[in-house]
Amino acid sequence: MFSLPLPNHRQLQHLLLNVWDGVHTLSRLVINRPPRDGHMAFIRSPDQISIELLQKGAPLAPAEPWLSMENTGSW
Repeated sequence: MFSLPLPNHRQLQHLLLNVWDGVHTLSRLVINRPPRDGHMAFIRSPDQISIELLQKGAPLAPAEPWLSMENTGSW
């Protein structure tokens, strides 16, 4: 993972990525906050940076297994 120098000794705590195929992308990752709304999910990097994944374009229809999946970890 990389580190970004930010003013006042702050650290990068959140990163956003737009993805074309959210279902395929999420099927390959460990999800901390599933996309129950069909649009947004969160994963964490090994160094605990929160990474937000947004479905590009219109949200997908809410579906299993994401619809009933609980959040993992603390936010």
